[in-house]
Amino acid sequence: MNKVAIYPGTFDPITFGHIDVIKKGLKLFDKIVVAVSNVENKDYLFDSDERIEIVKKALFYDLKLNKKKVVVISFSSLTTELCKKYKSNIILRGLRAVSDFEYEFQLAGMNRKLNKNIETLFLMSDVENQIISSRFVKEIVNLKGDIKKFTTKSTIKLLKRKYE
Repeated sequence: MNKVAIYPGTFDPITFGHIDVIKKGLKLFDKIVVAVSNVENKDYLFDSDERIEIVKKALFYDLKLNKKKVVVISFSSLTTELCKKYKSNIILRGLRAVSDFEYEFQLAGMNRKLNKNIETLFLMSDVENQIISSRFVKEIVNLKGDIKKFTTKSTIKLLKRKYE
C-alpha cells in the first residue's frame, strides 16, 4: 500500500525551506501531494496557476524530483477533504522557528477535530533554511537583492520578471 502525505501551503513562492520539507517527506512516504492553496482570502503575489507552474519548475526542472513520487495540485477545500480525496491520513507541515509552532499546533488540532483519523507530522527544515520565508524572499527580490540562497533558479527568474 502506498503511503501518501499531503503538504499544503501557499508556496508564494516556493523556497528551499519548502523543498527541504518535501525532500525529507519523500524519505518517509511513497508520495507527496504538494497542495497549492487557492483560498480567496489571501493576498498572493502569484495567482494559483502561476504558483503551480513555479512549484513544478522548481521541483521537476531545477531539482529533477520524480514526478511519480511528487504531485502538484491546486485546492480550495479543507485540507482534511483533500486527505480523503488522496486517501491520506497524514498532513505534512514544516516548522522553522518557535513562532511557527503556536499557529501550526492550533491548525493541527482543528484538522484533528475535523477528522480524528488524520495526523499532522511536523518536519524541521535544515538550519540553513529555517530563516527563509516567502515573504522575505519577495521583499528581497523587490529591493533588487540576491536570493540565490533562498530558492531555485527558475523561481528567481519568475520572481524578477514579476517585479520588473
